[in-house]
Amino acid sequence: MKLTPEQILELEDETVLLCQEMIRIPSVNYGEGKGDEKAMAEYVAAKLKEVGINSELIETAPNRVNVVAHIEGRDKDRPGLVLHGHIDVVPVNADDWSVDPFGGIIKDGFIWGRGAVDMKDMDAMILASVRMWQRIGYKPPRNILLVFFADEEAGSNYGSRWLVKHRPELFKGYSEAISEVGGFSITITGENRLYLIEAAQKGIQWVKLTAKGTAGHGSFVNKHNSVTKVAGAVSRIGNYEWPQVETKTSSKFFRKIAELTGEKYEASNVKPLLNHLGNAVKMLGATISNTANPTMLEAGYKANVIPGEASAVIDGRFLPGYEDQLHQTIKKLAGDEVSVEILTRDIALEVDFAGPLVDAMCKAITSEDAQGIPVPYLMSGGTDNKALHDAGIVGYGFSPLRLPKDLDFFALFHGVDERVPIDGLKFGVRVLYEFLDNI
Repeated sequence: MKLTPEQILELEDETVLLCQEMIRIPSVNYGEGKGDEKAMAEYVAAKLKEVGINSELIETAPNRVNVVAHIEGRDKDRPGLVLHGHIDVVPVNADDWSVDPFGGIIKDGFIWGRGAVDMKDMDAMILASVRMWQRIGYKPPRNILLVFFADEEAGSNYGSRWLVKHRPELFKGYSEAISEVGGFSITITGENRLYLIEAAQKGIQWVKLTAKGTAGHGSFVNKHNSVTKVAGAVSRIGNYEWPQVETKTSSKFFRKIAELTGEKYEASNVKPLLNHLGNAVKMLGATISNTANPTMLEAGYKANVIPGEASAVIDGRFLPGYEDQLHQTIKKLAGDEVSVEILTRDIALEVDFAGPLVDAMCKAITSEDAQGIPVPYLMSGGTDNKALHDAGIVGYGFSPLRLPKDLDFFALFHGVDERVPIDGLKFGVRVLYEFLDNI
């Protein structure tokens, strides 16, 4: 159902207000089970209740709360769509910020605060859209499952993973999902404005390297020094040049970049194409190969004592289909004297950038930006769509925003002075509303 100009203004203004109000609720997730989404979950439930949408608050541990609501569609025989966001945010050092990180203030055309882009902006767009449905008596084309997850920022064990495992009935009858980190614009060479729809995610292998040696006095010659062994392994892994590999998503993305810029596409070397991506190269440059970054070191207890054991942690990320390459390469680089233990593992995702749902995303974008070019991309991180994959649900990243071409968007995720442009947010909710009308 098309909205009147007055209703569109109402939708936009409410999205801005909701985003501000949610930023002012500091639903911080410190990791290791230490988080509190309760006030945020209660706020979301109250906003749904105001317009007659009943929801369930699911507490998976003290103060770790998820919100679930069902919205009936016109065609109840079709598989439904999961529309989800997470309501936790990462911690913040307020002294580093130029504004109150939980103030939700408007300044220079932006809403500022922790969660502004990750992801209370999308939470606000979702809430504003379904609240508008209720006010005008609208039913979406098919059933919608609204879920506002806890704990996405620390592994989802109290959020999406818990719900998929312990409440699988919630997801029965739903086949597709959309959520964060997609549908936003980047401006590349030639003033071409691309809208990146997330169709793939890297997988995770966090591994621990452990070297054992001969303990002894720091003044002695020691050829079996555990610190030396693990340091050598860390250096080899950290400096390794991973080979570029092609996935079906990255192939579509970089072929489009080549087409728009007049460059040649070579699957084995897309680095020249990265030069056209501006600030977006921060994330997209990490999606052309596996990566493995040393992040932690631990050894010793006194300056003049050589320890008998030393360890390090490597943050490994693998492309869809290339997990074995990552693990075997790390083991080889670590060497025979260093053991490799997987601490944390999560799957990679890759879905087809085709079909009615994708068509609806692309159509919604171009309805608001005729020059916009929707393209699929592969994300270096992960979202709650990984947990939904275990429930048989195909997920995409689609939280639309039109961004200023000079904005370093990826730096705002978990960054200082996180903020979202108001015009971009209003654009986003119009696109999301149009999309949901055609699913």
